[in-house]
Amino acid sequence: MTNSPTSALRIDGQRLWQSLMDLAKLGATPKGGNCRLALTEEDRQGRELVTGWLRDAGLTLQVDQIGNIFARREGRRDDLPPVVTGSHLDTQPTGGRFDGCYGVLAGLEVMRVLADHQITTEAPLEVVIWTNEEGCRFVPVMMGSGVYTGIIALEDALAAKDRQGDTVAASLERIGYAGDLPVGEQEFGAYFEAHIEQGPVLEAEGLQVGAVTGSLGLRWFDVVVTGQEAHAGPTPMPYRRDALKHSAALLGEILELADPYQPNGRVTCGEFDLYPNSRNVIPGQVRFSVDIRHLEPEVLDQMEQALRDVCVRHDEPGKVTVELRDVQQVPPTPFDKELVDLVRSSSRALEIPYRDIETGAGHDAVFVSRVAPTAMIFVPCEDGISHNESEYAKPEDLEAGANVLLHAMLGKSGVVDAQTSE
Repeated sequence: MTNSPTSALRIDGQRLWQSLMDLAKLGATPKGGNCRLALTEEDRQGRELVTGWLRDAGLTLQVDQIGNIFARREGRRDDLPPVVTGSHLDTQPTGGRFDGCYGVLAGLEVMRVLADHQITTEAPLEVVIWTNEEGCRFVPVMMGSGVYTGIIALEDALAAKDRQGDTVAASLERIGYAGDLPVGEQEFGAYFEAHIEQGPVLEAEGLQVGAVTGSLGLRWFDVVVTGQEAHAGPTPMPYRRDALKHSAALLGEILELADPYQPNGRVTCGEFDLYPNSRNVIPGQVRFSVDIRHLEPEVLDQMEQALRDVCVRHDEPGKVTVELRDVQQVPPTPFDKELVDLVRSSSRALEIPYRDIETGAGHDAVFVSRVAPTAMIFVPCEDGISHNESEYAKPEDLEAGANVLLHAMLGKSGVVDAQTSE
């Protein structure tokens, strides 16, 4: 980068921060967060604001049939597939100001800087805004990128309903984003996504950037423990077939399954159903969820086998039984080595402290990686808190991540001509 005509190029951190704060006014919540559920009026307002900024930066826009927005900056060779960045604008009901939005507005800031300095790239560049990443109004999550990559069928996505029976198709028409561009028509040469970490690691280690090497694979299960409900008073302890007592012992072992597989092992039991859920009845059945995650498929296999072994050990036919039910699997997703290296080298050249890191959360990048070379750039967030109105990221960290994004995209797209003087 030191010999590049663009090596001194930097994004405007104050402009990036102001854009984030201006967007945060739309769907603002009393506690300082955001509520812009997918394909609502608030989402429409956010889309209109950001697409206006993208047009002002000289980009041309197209909208596909699921409402994904593609903003293009032409290159010298428009026959080349574009180098793309982006994320989403929809939020959780009590979401923050940075999750998703940062990735879109960091991409916007890259385009603004290139326009400011009249820089022409070899390959075209694009910013994409994905529809319904959060999945809190319409299921499934990561809908726009899932349809784009063929993981989710377009007709299924359009037919999805919210709790009031409103469909995705009707909502897209209502807000004016039912596009006519065929889904998946665009080929990406590369895809970068900048995002807050949504975890505590970077902040704890005093680092400004994470070079995301991939996403953890996950396997979801339900454990069903079945005993026998009985009256809480007349039934002495030795005669009980208490599903909850059995579950408590089982849970203790399950929640330790990830301990030997650090630093990437995860295990969570987050959902519980108790039957009959009555104060004076011994529980006859308990169902709870198990979520295991790891970056390596072989280790996931080992963790799953350990889970199955624990369940077998606690199964007592004729007294209290334990059944393990498969729910869902998502394989580990390694990101493209060349693009991850570009994130690393850009961080080093900019003298920004970084580390390799994995993502344990789902992102549009995880789906996009199935059809295009992909990498992510993480920046720290305060206390690792996200999906929360108190979500916060420091302006200087957001600026650092956007600068890494800028130089990684330039490194991949190539620069034909640059006027970098003020």
